[in-house]
Amino acid sequence: MDAVFVHLVTLAEPAQALSIQKLIADAGPVVKFVLALLVLMSIVSWYIIAFKALALRRARRETQTFLEAFWQSKQLDTIFQSSEGLRGSPVSQVFRAGYIELSKLKSGARTGDTMHGVLGDLENIERALVRAQNQERVALESMTSWLATTASAAPFVGLFGTVWGIMDSFINIASKGNATLLTVAPGIAEALVATAIGLVAAIPAVVFYNHFVQKTRVLEADMVNFSNDFLNIVKRHFFK
Repeated sequence: MDAVFVHLVTLAEPAQALSIQKLIADAGPVVKFVLALLVLMSIVSWYIIAFKALALRRARRETQTFLEAFWQSKQLDTIFQSSEGLRGSPVSQVFRAGYIELSKLKSGARTGDTMHGVLGDLENIERALVRAQNQERVALESMTSWLATTASAAPFVGLFGTVWGIMDSFINIASKGNATLLTVAPGIAEALVATAIGLVAAIPAVVFYNHFVQKTRVLEADMVNFSNDFLNIVKRHFFK
C-alpha cells in the first residue's frame, strides 16, 4: 500500500509543474504551427470585430441623422449639401446617387417629353439607386467573411493540432515502451491546448459575425425603404 502511495505521489509531482506556457513550449513543430495559425486568426478577427463595430455604429448614427434631416427638409439641394458630411451612412450615399442622376435628367430635360421618355428617366433613377444599394451592401459586408471562415475553420484547425499531438504522444509512448500516466498526460495535455485555442478563436468570431449580419440587414432594409420613398417623391414632384 505504501509503495502504491509513493508511486502516485511521484506521478503527481511533475504534473503540478505543468502549465499552459510549458505545454506550448514543449509541443511539437506541427502543433506549434497550428497554435501560431490560430493565434493569427484570432488577432485578425479581433481587429475586424473592432473595425466593423465602429463602422456599423457610425453608419447607424449617421443614417438616423440623415433620415431626420431628409424628412424635416423640403429642399433636395439642401439635403444633398448636408449629406456631404454623412459619408458613413449607406442611406445617405443611396440618396446622393439618386439625386445626382435626377440632376442629370433635370439638366437635360426637354419640353414635350413622351411618356416613354418619362418612364425611361424613372428607370434610370431606379437603376442608380439599386446600383448604390449594391455598392453599400458590399461595403457593409466587407471583411465579415473572415469571421465566418474563422468561426467554421478554427475548431477544425485546433482539432487537427490535437489529433497530431496525440498521435505524436502515442508514437513516443510506443518508442519508450512505457505507458504510465506520467508519460501520457503531458502529451495529451499539450495536444488539447490546440483545441482550446481553436475554440477561443472561433467563439467570438461566430458571435460577432451573427451580430454584424443582423446590423447589416437593418441598414439594408433602411436603404430599400428609402429608395422606394425617394422614387415616390420624385414621381410626385418631377414627373407629374
